[in-house]
Amino acid sequence: MTTSRFVDRTALVTGATSGIGAAIARTLASEGAHVLISGRHHDRGQVGVEHIRSTGGRADFLGVDLSGPHEDIRAFAAAATSLLGGRADVLVNNAGVYPSPATTDLSDTDLDALLAVNVRAPYVLTAVLIPPMVERGRGVVVNIGSWMAQVGSPIGAMYTATKAADEQLTRSWAAEYGPRGVRVNTVAPGVTLTPGNAEFETVLHAMATPAGSVITPADIAAAVAFIASDDAARIHGITLHVDGGISATKLV
Repeated sequence: MTTSRFVDRTALVTGATSGIGAAIARTLASEGAHVLISGRHHDRGQVGVEHIRSTGGRADFLGVDLSGPHEDIRAFAAAATSLLGGRADVLVNNAGVYPSPATTDLSDTDLDALLAVNVRAPYVLTAVLIPPMVERGRGVVVNIGSWMAQVGSPIGAMYTATKAADEQLTRSWAAEYGPRGVRVNTVAPGVTLTPGNAEFETVLHAMATPAGSVITPADIAAAVAFIASDDAARIHGITLHVDGGISATKLV
């Protein structure tokens, strides 16, 4: 069933040229939002825009490399706000990188990228875009986390640490901005089948969960649409796990 929970609202989705981000952008647009798709890949971004427009939605694309300097991210936020007609009602911090080797195998370049894209970028974007939300007395920030932030793993220590940091930012921002009308929450995907990991589909399905299957980008998009909508008006500072139960259970 299609609803219209985001009519007359705008949304900026980072990392939205493929996978989970693209699904989030399509879902929000299908419910009435004017969506700004952002990412590094212009061609894929334009494909996303054309898809949304072909189905009657409103969308634009703005390229950005979120590993760049602070001032570039701030300039991007200003340009995004302009393209959205002067305001961003919903910010979805979805962009992320995920090199996940063993600790001693993580390169300095990948370490810097993990911290820049997964932690610094959402922090800087939120710091720019939340004050206008406060002035309007309403707004939503959704951080995209990961089930891996809930468990110990022999690989990916820094990746999981960045996602744990995002969850803590959610709780802190909920306390800081919730009383002023802005809701902040995290949606934490589980093992999600995307075009980028389709070659590992058999392995992903073998990672058993109570749900009995892997998660799809559409599952995550539906959760983001819920948590960003007025249906979740009393939900602040949580991590919504959309992971089939993998972070909470162990099937033996």
